[in-house]
Amino acid sequence: MTADALLRELRRELNDAGLEGSFLVRDLHTGQEVGIDPDTELPVASLAKLPLALATLERIRRGELDGARVLMVQPGRVTRPGPTGLTRFRHPARVAVEDLLYLSTSLSDNCAADALFGLTPPARVDALLRELGLGGIAVRHTMNQLAQTPMERLRTQDAHLAQSLAIDAGTTGRGHRLPQLDVTRANTGSARAFTDLLQALWRPSAVHPDVAARLRELMADNVLRHRLAPDFTSDASTWASKTATLLNLRHEVGVVEHADGTAYAVAVLTSSHVPAASQPGAEALMAQVARELRDHLRHG
Repeated sequence: MTADALLRELRRELNDAGLEGSFLVRDLHTGQEVGIDPDTELPVASLAKLPLALATLERIRRGELDGARVLMVQPGRVTRPGPTGLTRFRHPARVAVEDLLYLSTSLSDNCAADALFGLTPPARVDALLRELGLGGIAVRHTMNQLAQTPMERLRTQDAHLAQSLAIDAGTTGRGHRLPQLDVTRANTGSARAFTDLLQALWRPSAVHPDVAARLRELMADNVLRHRLAPDFTSDASTWASKTATLLNLRHEVGVVEHADGTAYAVAVLTSSHVPAASQPGAEALMAQVARELRDHLRHG
């Protein structure tokens, strides 16, 4: 199948499932890539924890932060399904900066991430990205703002109402009544921007090798493996990634490395038009589309 025919078919499948988004797969050895609307900008939710981790590790390397420093972190006390780690704690906890990095990146713990943002505010994270030559990702706010959506104010059985608002309250220019979904106010990025970030972590770049190596380890330890991991993990491959979920947004970016030495960066950012909080079919289709794009690059 030609690339054009494949993209038409995948767009049709996504449209039939009520999904749209930004997809890109890049061969990290040759630079060849294939994608669907890879430059479309979307709110990135927890994907912002990747640039946060990068900035934190870089500041530790420079001696601006002490990775062994222990912080008193207030508990999130969140009881609704989904959040992990300190976000669900009931009592304050003393945690070292390097351990907060693990909780924030590998467990996607919002409380841990906000403790790190307390050391390196969003504006500083954003500036460090630019300093390292990484454009296309905007870091504007902390994770706490992600918890201030209608979803947190409704009963679990009414989650579809929050989903409907997320779907219907947007504008043609990707503005939104909810600030977390408005590309002019939210943390934002595209599949291409995150693919560029992944390439900078897996290939020589302005990112220091020690920083890149540690962030690759944190991504390899990602405990959330229900989305793209089933299609990219095998005895002959490894998958390192970061996921993000917010209302009708479902994202994952990562790198699959094969035993034959090939490696592919995969970035998938999606928005659903189906007003349901649980959509296993959407999760499976995201992975299927990403896998078919990778297969096209790998096998032609």
